[in-house]
Amino acid sequence: MQPFIDHARTFGQPPEKFAAHAEGQSPQVLFITCADSRVVPALITGARPGELFELRTAGNIVPPYTFEHPTSEAATIEYAVEVLGVKDIVVCGHSHCGAVGALVRGDDLDAVPAVRDWLHHATPRPKGAAEDPTVAEGVQNHVLTQLLRLRTYPCVAAKLDSGELNLHAWYYEVHTGAVLAHRPQTDTFEAL
Repeated sequence: MQPFIDHARTFGQPPEKFAAHAEGQSPQVLFITCADSRVVPALITGARPGELFELRTAGNIVPPYTFEHPTSEAATIEYAVEVLGVKDIVVCGHSHCGAVGALVRGDDLDAVPAVRDWLHHATPRPKGAAEDPTVAEGVQNHVLTQLLRLRTYPCVAAKLDSGELNLHAWYYEVHTGAVLAHRPQTDTFEAL
């Protein structure tokens, strides 16, 4: 922890380089990805402060939309689309994902009931080879399922219908740094 504290003590120096951040934010992209510590959206995209609006969840899950029980994920998505006016949403899965790997393998998660119940939102179970440590196929299928889920959010559906919003499916390889994007024409993930 100490190296992080030491860095935080000097991070805001000189303070004038941060003054413009007080004027607000105008990100163009909502970046939905996993909470995994190896996935760093700003590092992957080269974004500077204020350029990405981020939503990080275990397994980059977009839960089902419901009017009765709003979630923090739904609030983040709605705020990004309606208030900030993002033009693009990226759902980025990653190799070696523990959450998707557990789903693909059908792991017993009774010892971690909150994780088990959260992953229930990822259904249907992603298809993929259980023996593949990268769980590439499972993660890519999972990302596409989350894009479909996003389309059910009223604010997203309205902006898609009006042509004001684009959705993107990405797959990040933590072991190579490569980023692949889904190409709907061929239904494959290919290098950006």
